[in-house]
Amino acid sequence: MRESWTDERLDDLSHRVDEGFRRIDADIRELRSETAAFHRMILQLGSGVIVTFAVGFAGLIATQL
Repeated sequence: MRESWTDERLDDLSHRVDEGFRRIDADIRELRSETAAFHRMILQLGSGVIVTFAVGFAGLIATQL
């Protein structure tokens, strides 16, 4: 059986598609925010490791003199 697509049904479909895109957009924005926070955390951890090694090597050098 063939169904006809009335203007009302097309408008309903359009609204559902728009809502789906809004949800996807919100999900992507949240993911970008979480990714940026993760990058900041990795940068902080990496910086801490580098500083720790530098201080350790400086301590080794200072105690060898």
